[in-house]
Amino acid sequence: MEIFNGLQPALVWEYFEEICQIPRPSKKEEKIAAWLMEFAKKHQLEARRDQAGNVLIAKPATPGNEHSPAVVLQAHMDMVCEKNAETVHDFEKDPIKPYIDGEWVKARGTTLGADDGIGVAAALAVLTDENVQHGPLECLFTVDEETGLTGAFALEPGFFQGKILLNLDSEDEGEMFIGCAGGIDTVVRLACEKMPLPAHKFAVQVKVKGLQGGHSGDDINKGRGNAIKILNRFLWDLNERYGILLASLEGGNLRNAIAREAQATILFDEVLKENIRVDFNLYAAEMEEVWKMTEPGLSLELESVELPEETLTQAFTDKLLNALYACPHGVFSMSYRMPGMVETSTNLAAVKWVENNTVLITTSQRSDVDSEKMNIAHMVAAVFRMVGATVEHGEGYPGWAPNPDSRILKIAVESYKQLFGRAPVVRSIHAGLECGLFLEKYPGMDMISFGPTLRGVHSPDEKVDIATVEKWWRHLTDILKRLTQETV
Repeated sequence: MEIFNGLQPALVWEYFEEICQIPRPSKKEEKIAAWLMEFAKKHQLEARRDQAGNVLIAKPATPGNEHSPAVVLQAHMDMVCEKNAETVHDFEKDPIKPYIDGEWVKARGTTLGADDGIGVAAALAVLTDENVQHGPLECLFTVDEETGLTGAFALEPGFFQGKILLNLDSEDEGEMFIGCAGGIDTVVRLACEKMPLPAHKFAVQVKVKGLQGGHSGDDINKGRGNAIKILNRFLWDLNERYGILLASLEGGNLRNAIAREAQATILFDEVLKENIRVDFNLYAAEMEEVWKMTEPGLSLELESVELPEETLTQAFTDKLLNALYACPHGVFSMSYRMPGMVETSTNLAAVKWVENNTVLITTSQRSDVDSEKMNIAHMVAAVFRMVGATVEHGEGYPGWAPNPDSRILKIAVESYKQLFGRAPVVRSIHAGLECGLFLEKYPGMDMISFGPTLRGVHSPDEKVDIATVEKWWRHLTDILKRLTQETV
């Protein structure tokens, strides 16, 4: 280990550095899964994979703790693959390049993958650290958590035996999560209507960049800008004034990330060049003022470009700009049952041009109330159906209803108090976790989710607080030790 030399706990950082060398995009986890199986073989641990690709590594109890309850440590193998526009990186081939920046570990120009590579590393450290006392141990590493939860969906009853599960996929040290929102994707396809380029037109490209982006669940209430919405607002206003034509409009990337960048090529009459430039300068100054507190890095750019060979019709330009303007984005309602927590939200995640001259618009909705999740999904669908789009909803995933009487929660809270002299925060999270699906397959499972402090997840700004990793490790291992005092 070189990059993280001297950081504690040493084993966690050693394994995390190794994990950073292994490409592991969602749905393409073969390399990391093979590495985990080889890890188990190297350390003479029982391991198996299911048909979905999930990996389970088991270890017997430390001597004298054989009658303690079996515990499942769970993390997901895959990572969100986001990079800055200027960064050259192939997530299917290239290693992540982590580095230490003061109190944080970051990556150069890409997501770090601490979500949930640090959880995987901690579980592996428990498996190999002979100083950790524990009962029968099962470490479950799931696939495709970030883009479909397909590993958790495909998990078969009986794959593991434990009745207590510690989910290692949360992002705020000192907080215990006992519930999460359910979610669903709403995907829109709109057939383009094109025409030859009219005469006497001028073309410019407008870009919005420099936004923080972030997790569409955990960060949706933090006042962050959506690049698609900011760009579309300007284009819609120009269209109302002058009747512009769209040649292209693209932005965002992943369904569970807030759009950080967007760009469009637009056409207008040559005589309007100065008007457009003045309007752009005014709008850019206005947006910088509006977003200066939450998006200090916001940048808007306008530059002339070559005329394309064809463009979208005026009718289609109107359809797309109106629909994107009307599409809701952000917090829809706050929870009355758990004050301060978002109940329902929606994310306008991405606009892409795909094959067959189709605009693909990806959105995602979340709520801890299933009927409200479907209500906001139907609202998004209704907006786009009014302009003739085809709309499909994904399968969705369930929420995880809080259990304040959880035995493992009581143990974890008491552990934290004894270790750090204060009570942890206990709450639900608006982000999705696999726990709801586990509960469907394994009714009666007693679960909590906790982790070190991560910031900027699902964006190239992702970072993990070094000091909180050690605190989290102490808490995790103390919980395991306390569980050895329980009996099955």
